[in-house]
Amino acid sequence: MSIYSVYICMTTTDFIAKVIVMKPEQKGSLHPITQIVRAIYPVFQELGFAIADGPELEDEFHNFDALNVPKDHPARDMQDTFWIKSNADPRSEIQNPKQIQNLNSNSDNADIKKSERMVLRTHTSSVQIRYMENNKPPIRIVVPGKVYRNEATDATHEAQFYQLEALYVDKNVTLAHLKGVLGALFQGVFGDDVNIRFRPSFFPFVEPGVEVDMQWKGRWLEMGGAGLVHPNVFRSVGIDPNEYQGFAFGFGLDRIAMLKFGIDDVRHLYTGDLRLVNQFRQGDTSSEK
Repeated sequence: MSIYSVYICMTTTDFIAKVIVMKPEQKGSLHPITQIVRAIYPVFQELGFAIADGPELEDEFHNFDALNVPKDHPARDMQDTFWIKSNADPRSEIQNPKQIQNLNSNSDNADIKKSERMVLRTHTSSVQIRYMENNKPPIRIVVPGKVYRNEATDATHEAQFYQLEALYVDKNVTLAHLKGVLGALFQGVFGDDVNIRFRPSFFPFVEPGVEVDMQWKGRWLEMGGAGLVHPNVFRSVGIDPNEYQGFAFGFGLDRIAMLKFGIDDVRHLYTGDLRLVNQFRQGDTSSEK
């Protein structure tokens, strides 16, 4: 079947439609991250998850406070987070977020206590908070989106990258449910020959927290963080932690794309260079390393 490109030229008197027949090798390609997202969506759809979205410019409450991140946590430092300066915010002159503790200790600053300073979201976990504020359990959502970190770029780090998070809230949820969903996710992207293991770790918004490793092609690879939702997170959105439990996990889509397609530098994904994108046409298994 021929592929056609149609465009219209306007002259002073009429419109002229021209049809150009494109050669098969001129067919466009989807970006590697787009291909990973499209491979992941059907897995979660079969498991009954909905897709949620939220703002990239986020307030401090949804990005940190509601997620049980302490006021003195390093993630709140200017060196790790892009804080937005606003002349309308009396805290805009504060250079170090830790100084907010001094303001919060003053009872006359009630409005400041709400922690509504704005940041470029550091994770898509903020969308989980927004969703739980407006929806009652049971909850099953997956949240893809771009996040931002104030860090130097190199072959494995970027100041912006895509993240995928999932949240499942119901009664009697355990780590076994988490491992089952992760197994289905990685098998859907990398094939059936994968194994999953957990290693103990710490994240403020989950308890217990785990690092997730995947065994693929004979190697154990660190994929991301996960765990059971911390009771304080449930309390921040009005869900009773004695009645409901849940799990959450988050992974970098850039890293998954790099593993899947054998890309050795994350910065290649953001150059807009078609020579990279055209290597990874859907259905071309030769592009998988």
